[in-house]
Amino acid sequence: MPITLKGSCRCGAVRFSVESHAPVPYQLCYCSICRKTAGGGGFAINLSAVAATLSVAGEEAIGRFNAEIRDDAGHCERSQAQRHFCARCGTALWLFDPRWPELLHPFASAIDSHLPRAPEKTHVMLRFKASWVEPAIGETDQSFEEYPEESIEEWHRKRGLWVE
Repeated sequence: MPITLKGSCRCGAVRFSVESHAPVPYQLCYCSICRKTAGGGGFAINLSAVAATLSVAGEEAIGRFNAEIRDDAGHCERSQAQRHFCARCGTALWLFDPRWPELLHPFASAIDSHLPRAPEKTHVMLRFKASWVEPAIGETDQSFEEYPEESIEEWHRKRGLWVE
């Protein structure tokens, strides 16, 4: 049985719940999009949840943002991924990508429910980290210049952390 994740924004205008099979916040992202929309040195952590189970109170306060992604050659395109945030206080809430309509990726920072500690971390998009960021990569952590091939589901299943 999946677990229910309950989350909210900082000002309380938005509250939500969603069911998750993959509730361990293990993946730290250092890309400029996560860094600038979710704050800090990056470290935005997306969990995985079942999109059809999303329940929202305060939907009128939700803003949506599709980032522009520029490649090394300077070509720019708009991401299909929709980043949802509170338009009143700016809290990053979740990411939804219509290419995978069954999935929703809440930001662990918006979750109020207890989340389990990750036995190891996966550091992603290190190629894009800010110059002042010094990642604390542990002995058992994985690190990637961009994305790993292993999905959030695969990571959880491989470690016996998938919640049926």
